Amino acid sequence: MKIRLFLILLACCALRGAEPVRLGFFMSITGRDASFGEASLRGARLAIDELNAAGGVLGRPLELVVEDNRSQAGESATAAKKLIARDRVAALIGECSSGRTLEAAPVAQAAGVPLITPASTSPKVTEVGEAIFRVCFIDPFQGEVLATFARRRLGLKRAALLIENGSPYSVGLADYFARTFTALGGEIVATQRYAGADTDFRAQLTAIRAARPEAIFLPGYYVAAGLVAQQARQLGVTAALLGGDGFEAPQLLEIGGPALEGAYYSSHFSDANSAPESRRFVTAFRARHGATPNGLSALTYDAVRLAADAIARAGSTEKGALRAALAATKDFPGVTGRTTINARRDADKDAAIIAVRGGRLEFVETVRP
Repeated sequence: MKIRLFLILLACCALRGAEPVRLGFFMSITGRDASFGEASLRGARLAIDELNAAGGVLGRPLELVVEDNRSQAGESATAAKKLIARDRVAALIGECSSGRTLEAAPVAQAAGVPLITPASTSPKVTEVGEAIFRVCFIDPFQGEVLATFARRRLGLKRAALLIENGSPYSVGLADYFARTFTALGGEIVATQRYAGADTDFRAQLTAIRAARPEAIFLPGYYVAAGLVAQQARQLGVTAALLGGDGFEAPQLLEIGGPALEGAYYSSHFSDANSAPESRRFVTAFRARHGATPNGLSALTYDAVRLAADAIARAGSTEKGALRAALAATKDFPGVTGRTTINARRDADKDAAIIAVRGGRLEFVETVRP
Protein backbone atom coordinates (compact mmCIF):
# COMPACT_ATOMS: atom_id res chain seq x y z
CA MET A 1 0.00 0.00 0.00
CA LYS A 2 2.84 2.42 0.88
CA ILE A 3 4.62 1.69 -2.41
CA ARG A 4 1.42 2.27 -4.39
CA LEU A 5 0.77 5.57 -2.60
CA PHE A 6 4.38 6.65 -3.22
CA LEU A 7 4.04 5.90 -6.95
CA ILE A 8 0.79 7.87 -7.14
CA LEU A 9 2.47 10.84 -5.43
CA LEU A 10 5.38 10.62 -7.86
CA ALA A 11 2.97 10.58 -10.80
CA CYS A 12 1.10 13.61 -9.44
CA CYS A 13 4.36 15.52 -8.92
CA ALA A 14 5.46 14.72 -12.47
CA LEU A 15 2.17 16.09 -13.81
CA ARG A 16 2.53 19.37 -11.96
CA GLY A 17 3.70 22.12 -14.25
CA ALA A 18 2.90 20.19 -17.43
CA GLU A 19 0.46 21.79 -19.85
CA PRO A 20 -2.90 20.07 -19.30
CA VAL A 21 -4.82 18.24 -21.99
CA ARG A 22 -8.21 19.93 -21.92
CA LEU A 23 -11.45 18.12 -22.59
CA GLY A 24 -14.52 20.30 -23.13
CA PHE A 25 -17.70 19.21 -21.39
CA PHE A 26 -21.06 20.77 -22.32
CA MET A 27 -24.25 19.58 -20.67
CA SER A 28 -27.48 20.72 -19.02
CA ILE A 29 -26.14 21.37 -15.53
CA THR A 30 -29.17 23.56 -14.78
CA GLY A 31 -32.64 23.85 -16.31
CA ARG A 32 -35.27 21.27 -17.19
CA ASP A 33 -32.85 18.39 -17.87
CA ALA A 34 -30.33 19.19 -15.14
CA SER A 35 -30.43 15.62 -13.84
CA PHE A 36 -28.80 14.43 -17.06
CA GLY A 37 -25.93 16.91 -16.75
CA GLU A 38 -25.41 16.30 -13.04
CA ALA A 39 -25.15 12.52 -13.53
CA SER A 40 -22.86 12.93 -16.53
CA LEU A 41 -20.59 15.38 -14.73
CA ARG A 42 -20.15 12.97 -11.83
CA GLY A 43 -19.01 10.26 -14.23
CA ALA A 44 -16.70 12.61 -16.12
CA ARG A 45 -14.98 13.94 -13.01
CA LEU A 46 -14.46 10.46 -11.59
CA ALA A 47 -12.79 9.42 -14.85
CA ILE A 48 -10.57 12.53 -14.91
CA ASP A 49 -9.44 12.02 -11.31
CA GLU A 50 -8.65 8.34 -11.86
CA LEU A 51 -6.72 9.04 -15.06
CA ASN A 52 -4.66 11.77 -13.42
CA ALA A 53 -3.93 9.55 -10.42
CA ALA A 54 -2.57 7.01 -12.90
CA GLY A 55 -0.28 9.54 -14.58
CA GLY A 56 -2.56 11.44 -16.96
CA VAL A 57 -2.03 11.03 -20.68
CA LEU A 58 1.21 11.58 -22.63
CA GLY A 59 2.77 12.69 -19.33
CA ARG A 60 0.27 15.53 -19.00
CA PRO A 61 -2.68 16.02 -16.63
CA LEU A 62 -6.22 16.02 -17.96
CA GLU A 63 -8.45 18.99 -17.27
CA LEU A 64 -12.24 19.07 -17.67
CA VAL A 65 -13.55 22.45 -18.83
CA VAL A 66 -17.28 22.65 -18.11
CA GLU A 67 -19.96 24.70 -19.91
CA ASP A 68 -23.63 24.70 -18.86
CA ASN A 69 -26.14 24.99 -21.72
CA ARG A 70 -28.94 25.46 -19.14
CA SER A 71 -31.19 23.02 -21.08
CA GLN A 72 -31.84 25.84 -23.55
CA ALA A 73 -32.00 25.66 -27.33
CA GLY A 74 -28.98 27.16 -29.07
CA GLU A 75 -26.74 27.20 -26.00
CA SER A 76 -24.89 23.98 -26.90
CA ALA A 77 -23.53 25.52 -30.10
CA THR A 78 -22.39 28.57 -28.14
CA ALA A 79 -20.72 26.35 -25.54
CA ALA A 80 -18.91 24.34 -28.24
CA LYS A 81 -17.59 27.52 -29.86
CA LYS A 82 -16.25 28.79 -26.52
CA LEU A 83 -14.59 25.50 -25.64
CA ILE A 84 -12.89 25.22 -29.03
CA ALA A 85 -11.84 28.85 -29.58
CA ARG A 86 -11.21 30.05 -26.02
CA ASP A 87 -10.13 26.91 -24.20
CA ARG A 88 -8.53 25.05 -27.12
CA VAL A 89 -9.85 21.69 -26.01
CA ALA A 90 -8.56 18.50 -27.60
CA ALA A 91 -12.05 16.98 -27.72
CA LEU A 92 -15.62 17.71 -26.71
CA ILE A 93 -17.74 15.51 -24.44
CA GLY A 94 -21.49 16.09 -24.76
CA GLU A 95 -24.48 16.19 -24.91
CA CYS A 96 -27.02 13.63 -23.67
CA SER A 97 -29.91 15.09 -25.69
CA SER A 98 -29.70 14.32 -29.41
CA GLY A 99 -31.23 17.70 -30.24
CA ARG A 100 -28.63 19.62 -28.26
CA THR A 101 -25.78 17.49 -29.60
CA LEU A 102 -26.99 18.26 -33.12
CA GLU A 103 -26.61 21.97 -32.30
CA ALA A 104 -22.96 21.54 -31.33
CA ALA A 105 -21.93 18.86 -33.85
CA PRO A 106 -21.61 21.20 -36.89
CA VAL A 107 -19.38 23.50 -34.82
CA ALA A 108 -17.07 20.60 -33.91
CA GLN A 109 -17.12 19.26 -37.45
CA ALA A 110 -16.20 22.63 -38.95
CA ALA A 111 -13.26 22.94 -36.53
CA GLY A 112 -12.22 19.30 -36.96
CA VAL A 113 -12.30 18.80 -33.19
CA PRO A 114 -13.60 15.36 -32.17
CA LEU A 115 -16.92 15.35 -30.33
CA ILE A 116 -17.86 12.25 -28.33
CA THR A 117 -21.46 12.12 -27.20
CA PRO A 118 -22.13 9.84 -24.24
CA ALA A 119 -25.85 9.30 -24.79
CA SER A 120 -27.27 10.94 -27.94
CA THR A 121 -28.92 8.05 -29.73
CA SER A 122 -30.37 9.69 -32.88
CA PRO A 123 -28.64 8.35 -36.03
CA LYS A 124 -28.52 11.92 -37.34
CA VAL A 125 -25.85 12.88 -34.80
CA THR A 126 -22.89 11.02 -36.33
CA GLU A 127 -24.16 11.71 -39.84
CA VAL A 128 -22.91 15.29 -39.33
CA GLY A 129 -19.38 14.21 -40.19
CA GLU A 130 -16.13 12.39 -39.47
CA ALA A 131 -15.39 14.33 -36.26
CA ILE A 132 -18.54 13.11 -34.47
CA PHE A 133 -18.53 9.91 -32.37
CA ARG A 134 -20.69 8.25 -29.73
CA VAL A 135 -20.25 5.59 -27.02
CA CYS A 136 -23.95 4.62 -26.82
CA PHE A 137 -26.16 2.44 -28.98
CA ILE A 138 -28.49 4.18 -31.46
CA ASP A 139 -32.26 4.52 -31.76
CA PRO A 140 -32.89 1.95 -34.51
CA PHE A 141 -31.40 -0.72 -32.22
CA GLN A 142 -33.09 0.69 -29.13
CA GLY A 143 -36.49 0.88 -30.85
CA GLU A 144 -36.14 -2.68 -32.12
CA VAL A 145 -35.15 -3.93 -28.66
CA LEU A 146 -38.14 -2.29 -26.95
CA ALA A 147 -40.68 -3.38 -29.57
CA THR A 148 -39.39 -6.96 -29.56
CA PHE A 149 -39.45 -7.03 -25.76
CA ALA A 150 -43.03 -5.71 -25.72
CA ARG A 151 -44.29 -8.26 -28.26
CA ARG A 152 -42.32 -11.40 -27.42
CA ARG A 153 -41.51 -11.06 -23.74
CA LEU A 154 -44.62 -9.20 -22.52
CA GLY A 155 -47.00 -10.50 -25.18
CA LEU A 156 -48.50 -7.07 -25.87
CA LYS A 157 -50.48 -6.56 -29.09
CA ARG A 158 -51.88 -3.02 -28.92
CA ALA A 159 -49.65 0.02 -28.33
CA ALA A 160 -50.14 3.79 -28.39
CA LEU A 161 -47.42 6.36 -29.09
CA LEU A 162 -46.96 9.61 -27.15
CA ILE A 163 -44.31 11.66 -28.97
CA GLU A 164 -42.54 14.94 -28.19
CA ASN A 165 -42.87 17.21 -31.22
CA GLY A 166 -39.62 18.64 -32.55
CA SER A 167 -37.37 16.20 -30.68
CA PRO A 168 -35.20 14.12 -33.07
CA TYR A 169 -34.78 11.56 -30.29
CA SER A 170 -38.51 11.18 -29.60
CA VAL A 171 -39.69 11.24 -33.21
CA GLY A 172 -37.01 8.84 -34.42
CA LEU A 173 -37.37 6.35 -31.59
CA ALA A 174 -41.16 6.25 -32.01
CA ASP A 175 -40.71 5.48 -35.69
CA TYR A 176 -38.27 2.61 -35.09
CA PHE A 177 -40.46 1.16 -32.34
CA ALA A 178 -43.59 1.31 -34.50
CA ARG A 179 -41.90 -0.34 -37.48
CA THR A 180 -40.70 -3.32 -35.47
CA PHE A 181 -43.84 -3.63 -33.35
CA THR A 182 -46.10 -3.82 -36.41
CA ALA A 183 -43.69 -6.13 -38.26
CA LEU A 184 -44.02 -8.54 -35.32
CA GLY A 185 -47.81 -8.52 -35.59
CA GLY A 186 -48.59 -5.72 -33.13
CA GLU A 187 -50.84 -2.74 -33.82
CA ILE A 188 -50.30 0.98 -33.17
CA VAL A 189 -53.81 2.01 -32.08
CA ALA A 190 -53.20 5.71 -31.33
CA THR A 191 -50.58 8.43 -31.83
CA GLN A 192 -50.56 11.63 -29.78
CA ARG A 193 -48.02 14.45 -29.57
CA TYR A 194 -46.92 17.05 -27.02
CA ALA A 195 -44.52 20.00 -26.76
CA GLY A 196 -41.29 19.64 -24.81
CA ALA A 197 -42.32 22.09 -22.09
CA ASP A 198 -45.76 20.52 -21.52
CA THR A 199 -46.69 19.29 -18.05
CA ASP A 200 -50.36 18.47 -18.63
CA PHE A 201 -50.93 15.39 -20.80
CA ARG A 202 -54.56 14.70 -19.90
CA ALA A 203 -55.99 15.58 -23.31
CA GLN A 204 -53.59 13.22 -25.09
CA LEU A 205 -54.12 10.47 -22.51
CA THR A 206 -57.90 10.77 -22.77
CA ALA A 207 -57.65 10.19 -26.53
CA ILE A 208 -55.28 7.28 -25.95
CA ARG A 209 -57.62 5.75 -23.36
CA ALA A 210 -60.39 5.56 -25.97
CA ALA A 211 -58.15 3.37 -28.17
CA ARG A 212 -57.71 0.79 -25.34
CA PRO A 213 -53.95 0.15 -25.72
CA GLU A 214 -52.10 -2.44 -23.66
CA ALA A 215 -48.98 -0.25 -23.67
CA ILE A 216 -48.06 3.40 -24.12
CA PHE A 217 -44.67 3.93 -25.73
CA LEU A 218 -43.28 7.29 -24.55
CA PRO A 219 -39.94 8.06 -26.24
CA GLY A 220 -39.34 11.09 -24.02
CA TYR A 221 -37.40 12.17 -20.96
CA TYR A 222 -37.81 11.44 -17.28
CA VAL A 223 -39.90 14.51 -16.34
CA ALA A 224 -42.54 13.74 -18.96
CA ALA A 225 -42.41 10.03 -18.08
CA GLY A 226 -43.17 10.65 -14.41
CA LEU A 227 -45.96 13.11 -15.12
CA VAL A 228 -47.54 10.91 -17.81
CA ALA A 229 -47.50 7.92 -15.46
CA GLN A 230 -49.28 9.87 -12.72
CA GLN A 231 -51.87 11.45 -15.00
CA ALA A 232 -52.54 8.19 -16.84
CA ARG A 233 -53.36 6.39 -13.60
CA GLN A 234 -55.58 9.29 -12.49
CA LEU A 235 -57.55 8.87 -15.72
CA GLY A 236 -57.89 5.13 -15.24
CA VAL A 237 -55.40 4.21 -17.96
CA THR A 238 -53.79 0.92 -16.90
CA ALA A 239 -51.60 0.35 -19.98
CA ALA A 240 -47.94 -0.49 -19.33
CA LEU A 241 -45.56 2.45 -19.82
CA LEU A 242 -42.56 1.78 -22.07
CA GLY A 243 -39.67 4.13 -22.75
CA GLY A 244 -36.12 4.54 -23.91
CA ASP A 245 -32.94 5.70 -22.20
CA GLY A 246 -34.46 9.17 -21.70
CA PHE A 247 -36.13 7.70 -18.60
CA GLU A 248 -32.70 7.26 -17.02
CA ALA A 249 -32.57 9.62 -14.03
CA PRO A 250 -32.95 9.33 -10.24
CA GLN A 251 -35.81 11.84 -10.45
CA LEU A 252 -37.90 9.43 -12.53
CA LEU A 253 -39.18 7.63 -9.43
CA GLU A 254 -39.43 10.85 -7.45
CA ILE A 255 -41.77 12.37 -10.04
CA GLY A 256 -43.78 9.31 -11.03
CA GLY A 257 -43.90 7.46 -7.72
CA PRO A 258 -46.12 4.34 -7.51
CA ALA A 259 -47.77 5.23 -10.84
CA LEU A 260 -44.62 3.98 -12.58
CA GLU A 261 -45.01 0.45 -11.25
CA GLY A 262 -44.66 -2.02 -14.11
CA ALA A 263 -42.91 0.43 -16.47
CA TYR A 264 -39.98 -0.75 -18.60
CA TYR A 265 -37.22 1.13 -20.38
CA SER A 266 -33.98 0.44 -22.21
CA SER A 267 -30.66 1.53 -20.73
CA HIS A 268 -26.96 1.47 -21.50
CA PHE A 269 -25.86 0.20 -18.10
CA SER A 270 -26.90 -1.81 -15.08
CA ASP A 271 -25.11 -1.89 -11.74
CA ALA A 272 -25.86 -5.64 -11.84
CA ASN A 273 -23.23 -6.03 -14.58
CA SER A 274 -20.62 -8.51 -13.34
CA ALA A 275 -17.74 -7.41 -15.60
CA PRO A 276 -14.62 -6.41 -13.58
CA GLU A 277 -14.53 -2.91 -15.11
CA SER A 278 -18.15 -2.32 -14.14
CA ARG A 279 -17.71 -3.61 -10.60
CA ARG A 280 -14.70 -1.33 -10.02
CA PHE A 281 -16.60 1.67 -11.39
CA VAL A 282 -19.68 1.02 -9.24
CA THR A 283 -17.51 0.62 -6.13
CA ALA A 284 -15.57 3.84 -6.81
CA PHE A 285 -18.72 5.81 -7.64
CA ARG A 286 -20.52 4.65 -4.49
CA ALA A 287 -17.48 5.49 -2.36
CA ARG A 288 -17.44 9.04 -3.73
CA HIS A 289 -21.15 9.84 -3.99
CA GLY A 290 -22.85 7.42 -1.64
CA ALA A 291 -25.18 6.37 -4.46
CA THR A 292 -25.38 3.89 -7.31
CA PRO A 293 -24.39 5.28 -10.73
CA ASN A 294 -26.93 5.39 -13.52
CA GLY A 295 -26.38 4.89 -17.24
CA LEU A 296 -25.50 8.53 -17.92
CA SER A 297 -22.74 8.56 -15.30
CA ALA A 298 -21.37 5.32 -16.72
CA LEU A 299 -21.54 6.43 -20.35
CA THR A 300 -19.82 9.75 -19.66
CA TYR A 301 -17.15 7.98 -17.62
CA ASP A 302 -16.56 5.79 -20.68
CA ALA A 303 -16.56 8.77 -23.07
CA VAL A 304 -13.83 10.56 -21.09
CA ARG A 305 -11.72 7.42 -20.77
CA LEU A 306 -12.13 6.67 -24.47
CA ALA A 307 -10.94 10.18 -25.33
CA ALA A 308 -7.85 9.66 -23.15
CA ASP A 309 -7.26 6.20 -24.61
CA ALA A 310 -7.43 7.59 -28.15
CA ILE A 311 -4.99 10.41 -27.30
CA ALA A 312 -2.57 7.82 -25.90
CA ARG A 313 -2.92 5.63 -29.00
CA ALA A 314 -2.50 8.63 -31.31
CA GLY A 315 0.53 9.81 -29.31
CA SER A 316 -0.77 13.31 -29.88
CA THR A 317 -3.66 15.72 -29.38
CA GLU A 318 -3.48 16.75 -33.05
CA LYS A 319 -7.04 16.76 -34.40
CA GLY A 320 -6.54 14.48 -37.38
CA ALA A 321 -4.54 11.91 -35.44
CA LEU A 322 -7.09 11.90 -32.63
CA ARG A 323 -10.02 11.45 -35.02
CA ALA A 324 -8.21 8.52 -36.67
CA ALA A 325 -7.49 6.88 -33.31
CA LEU A 326 -11.12 7.21 -32.21
CA ALA A 327 -12.34 5.73 -35.50
CA ALA A 328 -9.99 2.76 -35.03
CA THR A 329 -11.37 1.88 -31.55
CA LYS A 330 -11.91 -1.88 -31.15
CA ASP A 331 -13.15 -3.66 -28.02
CA PHE A 332 -12.52 -0.72 -25.70
CA PRO A 333 -13.13 -2.14 -22.19
CA GLY A 334 -15.74 0.32 -20.99
CA VAL A 335 -17.89 0.01 -17.89
CA THR A 336 -20.97 -0.04 -20.16
CA GLY A 337 -19.53 -2.97 -22.11
CA ARG A 338 -16.84 -3.56 -24.69
CA THR A 339 -17.15 -0.83 -27.29
CA THR A 340 -16.18 -0.90 -30.94
CA ILE A 341 -16.59 2.22 -33.08
CA ASN A 342 -18.02 1.16 -36.42
CA ALA A 343 -17.72 2.77 -39.86
CA ARG A 344 -20.53 5.22 -39.03
CA ARG A 345 -18.69 6.25 -35.81
CA ASP A 346 -21.46 4.65 -33.76
CA ALA A 347 -20.85 2.21 -30.91
CA ASP A 348 -21.62 -1.48 -31.31
CA LYS A 349 -22.69 -2.65 -27.85
CA ASP A 350 -25.45 -4.22 -25.75
CA ALA A 351 -28.64 -2.75 -24.25
CA ALA A 352 -30.15 -3.47 -20.83
CA ILE A 353 -33.86 -3.63 -20.03
CA ILE A 354 -34.82 -2.05 -16.70
CA ALA A 355 -38.17 -2.47 -14.90
CA VAL A 356 -39.85 -0.49 -12.12
CA ARG A 357 -40.87 -2.99 -9.45
CA GLY A 358 -41.83 -2.27 -5.87
CA GLY A 359 -40.69 1.32 -6.21
CA ARG A 360 -37.20 0.28 -7.35
CA LEU A 361 -35.34 -0.06 -10.63
CA GLU A 362 -34.53 -3.70 -11.43
CA PHE A 363 -32.37 -5.17 -14.17
CA VAL A 364 -34.37 -7.56 -16.37
CA GLU A 365 -32.08 -8.72 -19.17
CA THR A 366 -29.33 -7.77 -21.60
CA VAL A 367 -30.02 -7.63 -25.33
CA ARG A 368 -27.22 -7.91 -27.88
CA PRO A 369 -27.13 -6.21 -31.30
